[in-house]
Amino acid sequence: MEIIEYDSKYKQDFIDFNTAWIVDNFGFLEPEDKETFDKIDEELSKGSMIYFAIEDGVALATCMAKPMPDDTWEICKLASNKHREHKGCGSAVFEAAMQWAVNHGAKKLFLISNSHLKPAIHIYEKYGFKEIKLDNYGYVRGDIAFEKIIAK
Repeated sequence: MEIIEYDSKYKQDFIDFNTAWIVDNFGFLEPEDKETFDKIDEELSKGSMIYFAIEDGVALATCMAKPMPDDTWEICKLASNKHREHKGCGSAVFEAAMQWAVNHGAKKLFLISNSHLKPAIHIYEKYGFKEIKLDNYGYVRGDIAFEKIIAK
């Protein structure tokens, strides 16, 4: 398995993996999801990065690091190929996205999830994320948020 930075030949995998995961778990895409998928190139031009786990030319997983105000970076759109064995690829792209953010000045990492996704929450906590309360989670499906303060 190899972890690579964004390559446009895997763009549709990014969209497909995330669409399948969201629809399988929540039944529908939200406008914010569609906007992200429609504006991938624009997000990349603003400093975002998408990572892929690749094996034998096939994408296994993907994750995005996206800059926000105040040296905060969102780690988002973590999804995997549901037709292939995962082999730790989700953790690998998650780590790569976090490292990209830190290397580009992140003082805080942020993510939104859903409290029913216990395996995902376990991963976030394993990487040192702590739950925070928000007034608005930004997504209908989002009901829990996490942050990780980056040590200096």
